[in-house]
Amino acid sequence: MNNSEKSGIGKIIFSSSLGTLIEWYDFYIFGSLATVISQQFFPEGQGTAALLSTLAIFAAGFIVRPFGALVFGRIGDLIGRKYTFLLTLVLMGGSTFLIGLIPGYKTIGMLAPILVLLLRLVQGLALGGEYGGAATYVAEHAPAGKRGYYTSWIQTTATLGLFVSLGVILLTKSSMSNEAFNAEWGGWRYPFWISILLVVVSIYIRMKMSESPVFAKLKSEGKTSKNPLRESFGHKANLKMVLLALFGAVMGQGVIWYTGQFYAQSFLENVVKIEFSQNREIVLWAIALATPFFLVFGALSDKIGRKWIMLTGMLLGVIFYRPIFGTLLKDANAKEWMQHLEDDHTEKKLSFAEKDEVLKTDTIITGHEMVIKSEIKSVYKFQGSLFTKNWSVAAQVAGFRQIGEAQYGPVKYSNIILNPSLKIKFIALIWIMILFVTMVYGPIAAFLVELFPTKIRYTSMSLPYHIGNGVFGGLVPFIATLITTFKGSTPLSGLWYPIGVAAVCFVIGAIYLNNKNIHD
Repeated sequence: MNNSEKSGIGKIIFSSSLGTLIEWYDFYIFGSLATVISQQFFPEGQGTAALLSTLAIFAAGFIVRPFGALVFGRIGDLIGRKYTFLLTLVLMGGSTFLIGLIPGYKTIGMLAPILVLLLRLVQGLALGGEYGGAATYVAEHAPAGKRGYYTSWIQTTATLGLFVSLGVILLTKSSMSNEAFNAEWGGWRYPFWISILLVVVSIYIRMKMSESPVFAKLKSEGKTSKNPLRESFGHKANLKMVLLALFGAVMGQGVIWYTGQFYAQSFLENVVKIEFSQNREIVLWAIALATPFFLVFGALSDKIGRKWIMLTGMLLGVIFYRPIFGTLLKDANAKEWMQHLEDDHTEKKLSFAEKDEVLKTDTIITGHEMVIKSEIKSVYKFQGSLFTKNWSVAAQVAGFRQIGEAQYGPVKYSNIILNPSLKIKFIALIWIMILFVTMVYGPIAAFLVELFPTKIRYTSMSLPYHIGNGVFGGLVPFIATLITTFKGSTPLSGLWYPIGVAAVCFVIGAIYLNNKNIHD
């Protein structure tokens, strides 16, 4: 490939990836702000029920993605790749912007979550048509021997979209008080509004793109599909490949992606109780350090094949998820550290109690709740493995509320701040899980593109991708959180869902998946 061709493919990758990144950003700011959204669009005091409802709306966007794949995949195979993902970009950006304009529950009642749900469904439909078009477009410009590498640039956009969404949220939150950020018309809405500016820029860039040369040639010769849906799913041989792609590759890839990034973030915030900003900072660092490996494994798949790289990523998730999540929970748990702490004041001694009983002179930590009696002059605030004796800081940062003049008591302890060494350890653990993501996700676009013929490629690859990634993967935060509410469950019980799906997919893929491309 000469310099001119390299420059051309570079522009194609940039134009396609930028738009796809923006669509992922639009799609994921909702999930990144799930806790705040649950407070704004549902009645007060619902707690876990409101969070589950918000996660259900978040998941609804994933459930409709296969329908978007059918609708826009058909258009893409009939009319072309370029104009189809221009349309999906407009739909995604517009619905994201409008979510930021919906008044809260206090203002319009149940109409608020209903409107959010409707716009979330539009987002899901749009994303269902975007990914297949972008991946197909890049693959059809790339030389056959480098499809894994070139399409892996598209694969970075999902993770980078999450990265940008977290970055915008952190920048917004750091520029104002918690009260201003969490208010009904507060700063949490800004990331939604910013979306419209990003979309306008991407539309301008994409308007300058030309149609895929492979598809343009097919169209000029009159060889495009007359009925992409029937040819994709009505022919036994192609339907077999669709099902193999779903159950032997994409289903497992989906749960690995959403466990390693989205459920990990939700787990740190809602189970481990890491402070809002530090939680997102941990995920941001892990994403930044792991993202180059999408390209590494995409390029490696050109040399050794796609199959075993993807299946290895699934197997590693099956083996290591429970140990990693268990370590996250254990290392940040106040109870673990309190058992090894002694007060250096001879007249006072900190004691641990299993029940919420108030003692006259002691500090009692019970799981995620702390009760502090005013008689203690010097108290400890938990910061990972570090305790500080500063009552004013402890009260302010942990958000304790004063009851009368005599005591402070019980408040949900949801602002754990890790010390530097523990923070680095948490970043490393999340990085390891995102590394699994890069293994399953880096090669999969090239794998799907090569599995189907050009004339029905957009439709055929989009459906299994969005069922596996959108439904099986997108439901991870909701189903995993729901499982933890069942009687007898533990904080780690939710992991059995992604572990089970990835294990089944590994077995099917190992037996039936081909390690070589079928269609050029």
